[in-house]
Amino acid sequence: MDSPRDPASPAAPPPRGTEWITTPFTTALAERLVRGALDVERTAHGILPHRLPARARAQNTDEQVARAEAMPAGVRLVFRTRATVVELAALRTRMAYEGALPGPDGMYDLLVDGRLAGRRGVTGGNVLLMDLATGATRTRPGPVGAVRFAGLPAGDKDVEIWLPHNEITELVLLRTDAPVEPCPAGDRTVWLHHGSSISQGSEAAGPTATWPAVAASLGGVDLVNLGLSGSALLDPFVARALRDTPADLISVKLGINIVNLDLMRLRAFGPAVHGFLDTIREGHPHTPLLVVSPLLCPMHEDTPGPAAPDLGEGRFGFTAMGDPAERDTGKLTLTVIREELARVVEQRAADDPHLHHLDGLALYGPADCAELPLPDQLHPDPRAHRRIGERFAAYAFGPGGPLQRRPTGS
Repeated sequence: MDSPRDPASPAAPPPRGTEWITTPFTTALAERLVRGALDVERTAHGILPHRLPARARAQNTDEQVARAEAMPAGVRLVFRTRATVVELAALRTRMAYEGALPGPDGMYDLLVDGRLAGRRGVTGGNVLLMDLATGATRTRPGPVGAVRFAGLPAGDKDVEIWLPHNEITELVLLRTDAPVEPCPAGDRTVWLHHGSSISQGSEAAGPTATWPAVAASLGGVDLVNLGLSGSALLDPFVARALRDTPADLISVKLGINIVNLDLMRLRAFGPAVHGFLDTIREGHPHTPLLVVSPLLCPMHEDTPGPAAPDLGEGRFGFTAMGDPAERDTGKLTLTVIREELARVVEQRAADDPHLHHLDGLALYGPADCAELPLPDQLHPDPRAHRRIGERFAAYAFGPGGPLQRRPTGS
């Protein structure tokens, strides 16, 4: 499965005896093969999938949001083919921090007829370097790379290539040794989820190993992941994106980033949650909607934000900078946020029978943290992602769970 040294070049050699069918990425091709994105942008190299629509991106002024939504968490190529070799040429942009060890490469997960059949990283690419002291960034450019999967079983099969959840990814070319065609859409149940970096997949082993991807697989639903690293902040443009995105089931996981950034006080938080949910309900008045409160995060349980990067002992992590006494002045902690979310949902559910609440501690609580501690004091590790996804699927999609598809108009 080695990739050629210059995968974007038409002269890049295929495996011996293979004749490539080369398909450049266009917006038209994206409409046929790309799932999980809300928009695609034409670039000099090909196309860039976006997880927020153009209108939302135009209203955003935060570089963190712009980077996060351009990382294709939950976005995948889906097609039917007889090909035994598939190669994807792409230009990645990965994040790195000045003075810190680089994070793991983004992975591409190959699924054949729904089963994981390979996991590989792409070569080449740009590096976006950030100075944690100043917030300044600089880009170190790199070439287009490729990821190749060979030895696929013969005959017709459904193929999915899940794109990295942690790297901006421009799709350039698809090369195969047999034609590809779109998979029939069928009667897919679409689950739309919004959350923080944990929902985007920070620290997960690969794009199908993020907790929402695990839950979607177990629940048999089609994921649209609007997890935005550092950016689940009750922004109205995100609420409108959720409102306008077709979905059968919706969940929103709220709270941790509000504390991380010390963004608002208790007085503003409750009304902001109401407004966020009101906007979603404008487009989805009867859709099952689950509000999930934060997972356990010891540093913020009773200590307000902001959170600050910590490079102690050569490892990247986070520490809480607030004072627990400030809770009395309205500063938010995770304990306060869980109480307020439960109160808001209980109040609204009296008139909204399809609105539900899940305490995040049921997904990852004190016993889980003792067994599977947060490596950077903020994000769960790969094993914890799996556990969270399994628990969410059992609760939300299992018999009698809150995220059950309802007949239209019910």
